[in-house]
Amino acid sequence: MYRSRAVPCALAVALLAVAGCSLPEPYVPPRKNTAAGYTFYVSPDGNDDNDGLAPDRAWRTLRKADKVSYKPGDRLRLRGGARHRGTLTLGPKEAGDARRPVVIDSYGGGRATIAAAGTAGISVYNTAGVEFRDLAVVGDDRSYAWSPGIRFLSNLPDDRKLPHVVLTGVDVSHFRNGLVLAGERGGTGFLDVRVSESRFHGNKDAGISTVGPEFDADDPQYAHERLSLTRVQAYENAGDPEVSWRNTGSGIMLGSVRDAKVQRSTAHHNGLKSSSRAEEGPEGIWTFDSTRVVIEHNVSYANRSGSHVDGGGFGLDNNVSSSVLQYNLAYGNDGPGYLVYTRDANGAHRDNVVRFNLSHDDSRKHPLYGGIVAYGGLVSDLDIYHNTVVMKASDRASQDAPALRLERGLTRARIRNNIFVTEGAPLVYSNKAFRSDDVVLQGNDYFSTSRWKVFWGDESYPTLQAWRTAGGQEQNASGPTGTDADPCMESTTTPVRSVKGAAMMVPGCSEELTDAALTLKELGVDPGAVDYFGERLAPTAAAGAAQPGQDE
Repeated sequence: MYRSRAVPCALAVALLAVAGCSLPEPYVPPRKNTAAGYTFYVSPDGNDDNDGLAPDRAWRTLRKADKVSYKPGDRLRLRGGARHRGTLTLGPKEAGDARRPVVIDSYGGGRATIAAAGTAGISVYNTAGVEFRDLAVVGDDRSYAWSPGIRFLSNLPDDRKLPHVVLTGVDVSHFRNGLVLAGERGGTGFLDVRVSESRFHGNKDAGISTVGPEFDADDPQYAHERLSLTRVQAYENAGDPEVSWRNTGSGIMLGSVRDAKVQRSTAHHNGLKSSSRAEEGPEGIWTFDSTRVVIEHNVSYANRSGSHVDGGGFGLDNNVSSSVLQYNLAYGNDGPGYLVYTRDANGAHRDNVVRFNLSHDDSRKHPLYGGIVAYGGLVSDLDIYHNTVVMKASDRASQDAPALRLERGLTRARIRNNIFVTEGAPLVYSNKAFRSDDVVLQGNDYFSTSRWKVFWGDESYPTLQAWRTAGGQEQNASGPTGTDADPCMESTTTPVRSVKGAAMMVPGCSEELTDAALTLKELGVDPGAVDYFGERLAPTAAAGAAQPGQDE
């Protein structure tokens, strides 16, 4: 996965195409003092000698529009349905007022297209208080090689966070990255960032990428704060076959953020051309070097990795804390449906939750992964509960990937009330026989349509009772917990190939799933009010992400 690095000026130049990390002084037209600001228009039928202040007096080119210094309250409108060649740039003496943002959008019906040639489509440097609405931003082959579609970069001193960034109804394609938010030093970056109803597709490195300073576990600095992504689509961001020293080809990757939410969004068919030699691979939707991130009600499917690593649906990667993966659907990914991992044993990866998620037929390429995977240098205080994982062996390159894979580095991990289903592959594979004070499994359902097995440390167990007795798992002070009962799900035999297919992961049998599960509130865990489908949880909820007998 991505290993965070500082973003020095040289890297900003290489990835963000900000020459010298500064921008030329914009032209400031004569203007009267007005609180409302001006509205300017650009149309292919216009004339750059016009004043641009009405549709019938529109400018003709982005070159003319880009010479203007836009003040708080100003608006730039591009003719909808038209292709506008060039780029737009906002610098530190422009915009800057969250209450009176500069708005750039379309008019006259349809989206306007900004067509960049070897540059970024839109650049915002050391300012905010901006909104971009109903625009398409398209790059050429040189932009695909080097430039982001929409970039925000701050290198201000004193950990300043620039407030108010809104993107809605934008479509960004054929750039190195679709959208980049970068804070170059300390805690400087952007605040109150909202992206909605937008698509980022056909880019090289990622659909959306946020980055910040090198992570310091003793004094973590987060570049961006209060970030919201809603109904965003990130797909067919292919990756770079020539880059092996870092990951490329992710859908949405959030680094250096605090208090973020990704919801009702989709990532699919990313990473198709990522390097076969890469030691770090892409993911559909993931976060790293971040805290208090909620990723919920999303779908991530058919994401790929060119190498033997990653390519999964969702991930909580390096140095993530107090974050949640919940109510998501992952299916048909090369890598894990849900990955919890950190490289370093620095104590920064802690207090995370994975709950009420569905995973079907993930880890299609990599037998060393699984539906849910957790490991690393040090992963502490992890709760994994009320998830449903189905691993079918048919039509897979990897038929031995387990439903749950655990490796060294876990401490105080609690795995409860999940449903794990395989067709003969291990239900659980752990390379360490964890003691129950490090990892505890309770109240889970382990069902195999073929030979039942759990690998625990150096031993393999053919029955739940044998593993319970020798491994010390699936029991509490009251006696045995868990079950190996058939949950009676249609997805056990029928593959999930669409969002509607999630309904096939609803259990048809309830009694044993309820009897075997634990009442989490009695253990000090608040599971929330509803299951994956929004059905209200009973006081004694059954194992799995969906309560038995409920329809979507």
